[in-house]
Amino acid sequence: MRNIALTLSYDGTAYHGWQSQPGIITIEQVVRTGIETILNHPAKVYAGARTDRGVHAFGQVINFHTEKEIPLTNLMKGLNSLLPHDIRVLKAREVDSYFHARYSAQSKTYVYIIATTPYHSPFHFRYSWHIPYAIDTHRMHEAIHTIVGEHDFSSFKKKEEVYEHHVRTVFRAGVKKKGDCIYTIIEATGFLRYMVRTIVGTLVWVGTGRLSQEDFIEILNAHDRVHAGPTAPAKGLFLRRIRY
Repeated sequence: MRNIALTLSYDGTAYHGWQSQPGIITIEQVVRTGIETILNHPAKVYAGARTDRGVHAFGQVINFHTEKEIPLTNLMKGLNSLLPHDIRVLKAREVDSYFHARYSAQSKTYVYIIATTPYHSPFHFRYSWHIPYAIDTHRMHEAIHTIVGEHDFSSFKKKEEVYEHHVRTVFRAGVKKKGDCIYTIIEATGFLRYMVRTIVGTLVWVGTGRLSQEDFIEILNAHDRVHAGPTAPAKGLFLRRIRY
């Protein structure tokens, strides 16, 4: 039995997230249908990350099993001919039998983009949060450094979302400005739902002076979502990379 891993890139605007759900269009559903059409048999698809509705990906990784001997190059070409223009297969490789896109992952990196132009460009509208006023990225960068390490991120998860535990390890985190865009980058072992978007929303309060770095630390340590800032819009979030 072959175990095949694919790296995908997609624009999540038109989809209700990654995970299949009855009655709505998801990325998993579209990709799995394409795989099954080419292989001519049912396929269980495993994803490295379950991106939410409207979230994009540069480097989503999936894997599935098949006994078919189709060459990887032909598989990629076939899938890209069947998939809509907003989903693309970037890479295909055969992996060991024990590889699992989700459970074999060592870390995941997300990037969040904020556009600070006076008017939101029609070419950036689907891919960034528009905030048309000055934000102190140095203050944001100093604050986000405090999440590096192992922490309970309950303050930054989706309300009422249930997990066995809320502890995650962040390997790196930073904020930088390039031109009219602000980029927040976080690499961690894993993420709670809405975690990156709520961290970004809270950082914007820091960058505009509504909160201090000490306030941000207190919110992190409060372990209660009610204290954090707004959840940033999904359209500015990108799954950048999954490391194995």
